[in-house]
Amino acid sequence: MSLVSRHPDLEPRLGGRRDDVAAGQRARLLAAIAHVVGERGYAATTVADVVREAGVSRSTFYEHFAGKEACFVEAYRHGMEVLDHEVAEAVRQASGEDWRAQLRAGIRAYLGVLAADRATARTYLLEIHHAGEPALAERTAGIRRFAERYRASGRAAGAREAHPESLFVLCAGTEQLCAERLREGREVTELEDVFMLTAEAVLLGANPDQQET
Repeated sequence: MSLVSRHPDLEPRLGGRRDDVAAGQRARLLAAIAHVVGERGYAATTVADVVREAGVSRSTFYEHFAGKEACFVEAYRHGMEVLDHEVAEAVRQASGEDWRAQLRAGIRAYLGVLAADRATARTYLLEIHHAGEPALAERTAGIRRFAERYRASGRAAGAREAHPESLFVLCAGTEQLCAERLREGREVTELEDVFMLTAEAVLLGANPDQQET
């Protein structure tokens, strides 16, 4: 199951009611564009490609979306919500452990989700840059949400508050390194230790007494 189709609001509906049919069509279109863009690239993807992948008509596509960009941006938003949920759940399950264990659990979940669906990972990490200003605005919002998670880790560590922009740089930098790994065909899960070291350096940089010797 792709990242987008795992969103609870997009699970295919069963039954014959018109609203259930429409919801299923919309879900398939969102999952389809994420997959096709990951395989072909945003610029090369057409509405025809998306409707073929989703198994719906072109007119059905335009009943749901104004165009390719609108469909893509919504797919990106839903995918990021799934990714955020997976990270939050991993941290919650590690809630009985110290802040470093919770931080590592979140990082491991983030990398694991990307590794499990490379096509849509390419969509979110690489092709998002080619989809216009609305898509880039969604990416920025997503990065800021993850920055807030790092802020929570810093508070759990007892560190002084990190500058918001330093947390943004941390998130954007880790995303970029994942993107480079995908371009190279390498495993993103290998980055877990690097991300831990970098996150600790940023979170504890303003409070070196909290660092272990």
